[in-house]
Amino acid sequence: MEERIMAYYSDNAKKLHGMVDKILSKFGGLSDKDLDDFYSLANEVFVGVMREHDESQSFDAFLYSCLANKIKTEITRRNREKRKVDRMSVSIDTPVDEDGSSTLKDMIADDYTIEKELFEKNEEGYSKRMRMYLDRLSALQKEVLMLNMAGYLPKEIREELHISEKQYAECNTAIHSYRNVSVLL
Repeated sequence: MEERIMAYYSDNAKKLHGMVDKILSKFGGLSDKDLDDFYSLANEVFVGVMREHDESQSFDAFLYSCLANKIKTEITRRNREKRKVDRMSVSIDTPVDEDGSSTLKDMIADDYTIEKELFEKNEEGYSKRMRMYLDRLSALQKEVLMLNMAGYLPKEIREELHISEKQYAECNTAIHSYRNVSVLL
């Protein structure tokens, strides 16, 4: 028994770690922390194999098969946990109000917006590009833009301007369309 322990744990558990490395070479994406976790797992397996092994088969083969099974089980468990987290994630396009007009994306804070860029200055202070951008927008689109900049929610903008969801969506699309915004770039 002591000979086996010495064989596997001499030189910083080189032989045991070698078995683990060989098994893990079939899997990818493992960090150093993962390796440490699997080396610790190998220590537990080694202790169990020392208790259960009978001389009917090779100790090395028995240990290797037990290690391979335990490591595969652990990797499966970790992947299952990752999938659980993925199932719990939420799209930023998820509606957050009753009528579905506001999404999480609308609620994310950001320092830069087209609206802020446009309405921080008075109209005379706009650059040529900014005036070109504003000229591409209709009067309704400009009103939507101003209210959006003032912090109104989509539902509030629709109520204020007495427009439908479809009209609001079309205005918003035009305000942020590449064709219109491209003059600013």
